[in-house]
Amino acid sequence: MDQPESDFSGSEIILSKPRVLSGIQPTHDSFHLGNYLGALKQWVQLQDSHDAFYCVVDLHALTVETDPKNFKHRTLVSAAQLIALGIDPNKSTLFIQSQVPAHNQLAWVLECITGFGEASRMTQFKDKSQKAGSDRTVVGLFTYPILQAADILLYQAEFVPVGEDQRQHIELTRDLGQRFNNTFKTSRPVFKIPQPHIVKSIAKINDLQEPTAKMSKSSASMSGVVEMLEPADSIMKKFKSAVTDAGKEIKFSEKDKAGISNLITIYSALTGKTHDQIEQEFAGKGYGDFKIKVAEVVIETFAPIRTKTNDLLSDPAELSKILKAGSAKANQVANQTLSDAYAALGVVQNG
Repeated sequence: MDQPESDFSGSEIILSKPRVLSGIQPTHDSFHLGNYLGALKQWVQLQDSHDAFYCVVDLHALTVETDPKNFKHRTLVSAAQLIALGIDPNKSTLFIQSQVPAHNQLAWVLECITGFGEASRMTQFKDKSQKAGSDRTVVGLFTYPILQAADILLYQAEFVPVGEDQRQHIELTRDLGQRFNNTFKTSRPVFKIPQPHIVKSIAKINDLQEPTAKMSKSSASMSGVVEMLEPADSIMKKFKSAVTDAGKEIKFSEKDKAGISNLITIYSALTGKTHDQIEQEFAGKGYGDFKIKVAEVVIETFAPIRTKTNDLLSDPAELSKILKAGSAKANQVANQTLSDAYAALGVVQNG
């Protein structure tokens, strides 16, 4: 695989491009419109200017109840979708998290320098554990941010493209990396301390049935979630039944017209037209016409992605080859970092 040249010298990594690392969970049969416009489209853009490492974080997905057959399928579908939407294995390192054992190994090291109170303060853990109750909250959910820190620090990433809701986790990553470097001093710091690259979404996409709530795979109902691999007729049906308001004017106003504003946001993000241009284009037209037009643009955008995803899944040997090459590159980088961390700790290593 063609990758930007890099040179390893202890913990020092000299790169021709700044490195970014990001991951996505395989918790559903398809990514959705919010994933695409909120993050994944930016991943595609970043790979031209950065040494990009993108992973399907299957280990993180184990914090929820898992069906083995679905889990394997969803992991492969996730990888195939990333390639189909534009992640180029010749530009980026695409891999599955569990195929790099160093993730778990470094996570244990970091857990041993993380305070219990510090981990308890993670907002997402507090929110999810309060909803589930202590008896149904798994330990993996508690240590999730520490494994995420290991994911990032292993690859000496300079930037981590995340949404605002992940800022706290990146700050924990930075704290742990600095703590390790300061406690276990070597001639060169073991970990590069990453900077958060807070992604300003191309568009914040909300649920079609609850237009004041973010489109999410964890929604109680999928009737307002538009999936990338969804058939065209299903996408059209969801947009036709999208919640709007009692008015008739197609005008952007998140406060007063949340539903129609959400549709304008989607149409704008996919066509490149401004809100004013859209309002002028549909002046005098009804909500029904606009819903159909937005649906058609979404269908047109996702059709080639769906086709390529299915083509990749129909050739498992080729998909496996791509992922194997990605994991080989990821293991090379991760194992070097882990070896440096072990050396700093005084762990006796093979060889």
